[in-house]
Amino acid sequence: MGREFQLIQRHLALFGAAPQVRVGVGDDGAVLALPPDTELVVSTDTLVEGTHFPELTLPEYVATRAVAAAASDLAAMAAEPLAMTLALTLPAADDLWLHSFSEGLARVVKQFALPLVGGDLTRGPLSVTVTVIGTVPHGRALCRTGARPGDRLCVTHTLGDAAAGLAVVSGHLKSLEALTPDEALFLEDRFYQPTARLDWVGWLRDNAHAAIDISDGLLADAGHLSSASGVGCRIDSGRLPLSSALASVEKTQRLTWALAGGDDYELAVAVPPAVDLPENLTQVGEFVSGAGVACDYIPDGLTGYDHFGI
Repeated sequence: MGREFQLIQRHLALFGAAPQVRVGVGDDGAVLALPPDTELVVSTDTLVEGTHFPELTLPEYVATRAVAAAASDLAAMAAEPLAMTLALTLPAADDLWLHSFSEGLARVVKQFALPLVGGDLTRGPLSVTVTVIGTVPHGRALCRTGARPGDRLCVTHTLGDAAAGLAVVSGHLKSLEALTPDEALFLEDRFYQPTARLDWVGWLRDNAHAAIDISDGLLADAGHLSSASGVGCRIDSGRLPLSSALASVEKTQRLTWALAGGDDYELAVAVPPAVDLPENLTQVGEFVSGAGVACDYIPDGLTGYDHFGI
């Protein structure tokens, strides 16, 4: 057995047990049993060291971020998790790194009910690619195209925490002295250990017209939602739900992170006006006839994250 396969068996082949997995890690492909009368939802996300997480990030956090980022797309489409694959590129065969990575992987496999059923391990600059597979009842996938004029733009939980957490980690938070140690730790955790909102899947399927996960910032992702649906959107910055930790940060900075920071992996949802909003779902705007996103607070140059922006 070659070194690659030894590493896979030692660190990555332990997380594939689930009733729906007929064949998992170790064969040429996975075999999955599908619930009756369902369709597949498939999404892939890649995280690259230095772009999506700082160098020397703890491997267990790399695993957590990679899986949560991918699983968040399932939540946005109201899909139940079925399985995932992992393509991991490492600079060297590092047992210690992989042991820590596998500890984080074990947690998210359990948390998101996403057994690991295959993938690849290769050598090169550190990057992690996760492909998630989910299921929805026939015709019930929640797409970006369903928002209508009059729908409310709502978001789950709080925004801006992950961007603030990255600033704490990198030492770029100028108002760090305003945070307590517990608040700083909370923000760091929101960056390193985001939560895919899979617990919203049932509610979204029954009540929402459209959704998108907030990976590039609310302004950018609301724009994607509006463009796909052929409607305009208005955002009220005064309604943005903020954690108590982020509320300690200077106003301009906290609004900037909440609107354009990205990496929160919360959900932006188009909700019909007659639907009662549950706890932790906050209206921050509305969809209107027209095109584009308008907000009462958009500092110069604030647009959201763009991989190829200049």
